[in-house]
Parts: sequence; C-alpha cells; structure tokens
Amino acid sequence: MELYYAPFACSLASHITMREAGLDAALVAVTLSSKKTADGRDYFAVNRKGQVPALRLDDGSVLTENTAVIQYLADLEPTSGLLPAVGTPDRYRVLEWLSFVSTEIHKACFGVMFNPESPAEAKAYARATLPKKLEHVASELGEREFLVGGRFTVADAYLTWALNLATLAKVDLPPALQRYLDRMKSRASVRTALEVEGAAAAQAG
Repeated sequence: MELYYAPFACSLASHITMREAGLDAALVAVTLSSKKTADGRDYFAVNRKGQVPALRLDDGSVLTENTAVIQYLADLEPTSGLLPAVGTPDRYRVLEWLSFVSTEIHKACFGVMFNPESPAEAKAYARATLPKKLEHVASELGEREFLVGGRFTVADAYLTWALNLATLAKVDLPPALQRYLDRMKSRASVRTALEVEGAAAAQAG
C-alpha cells in the first residue's frame, strides 16, 4: 500500500491510524499547492480530486476521502480496536465523532479558514465559530482519556489532527482539550507521525 499525505493536513489522521494498526504502507508526501508528489509526480494522476489522503491498495486501486481511508485501515487490523465491531454501540459512537469532526470542524471551519479563495468575512466567521465547537467537544469528553470506549480509536486520530491544526492556527483550546492533545502527543504513533511529517515539511521548504 501507499499512503499519500500532506504534512499536517487531515491525512495525519490516516497516518496515525496506519501506525496504530501496525500496518506497512509506503508514505508519499504531496505538496498541495503544486499537486506534486515529493518525487515529482503529478498527484492528479493518483487522485483526480487533488486532495489527501489517498491510499493506493495492493491491487492498484485508489481509495480517497479521509473518513473512508481511516476506516479501511482500521478494519485491516480489527484486533487493534481502532474501529469497534459492526453492531456494537461503540462503533456508531465512533462514526458519530468522525462525522462531527469532518463536517463541523474540518469542512465548516478549517476548510474555510485555509482556503485561499475564501472571502475574508467567511474566514473570520469560521474562526469565530470554531471555539464553540471545541467547547462542545470538551464538554462531551470531560476528563475521559479517549472519546469512545476507554481506548484509542480512529475518532481520536481524527480529533488529534484537528486539535493540532487548531494550535498551529493559534486557536486557544479549552483546558480539557489541551490536556487531551498532550496525552495524544505522548503516544508513539502520534509522536512518530508528527516527526515524520515535520521532517517532510522542512524538506519541502
């Protein structure tokens, strides 16, 4: 498998999931502004949407969309517990969190804030609404270690990316979420993924 990612983009969630599951996949960095891979290939030839992540499977087919990729990776190693079994309440709680992070935080806020074509008013509104959504997450999380079921799941991988990006965007996190992010960053999978992506970002300049 090949996992195409852009440093610190939402593909970080897939990168973390891959490492948590102990899966072997080649990592291919993508520069989103140029749509080029680190080795100079046209990324549109991999994913016509030009977005990350993309996962090239062993049969040559390509899977896209972050929530689809992280669920696929988790299901490759069901004993990891990254995605609870079908039919269990915890699975649907994980999917509920994936939906919230994807729609309410990722697309509604970051998707507008970091889009160079967004009007200044739209960016300001997205930034202003983000803290309310983070407060909701904080209130639901409380002092629990993880979002669902007392263990790390793909929902935590996705939220970890979102909170990390929020800090990069100079958004203050509620105290409960700052503690949560600190815990997540202490995990080997998260720490390694951040180090790898930081090195790729530095190399890209």
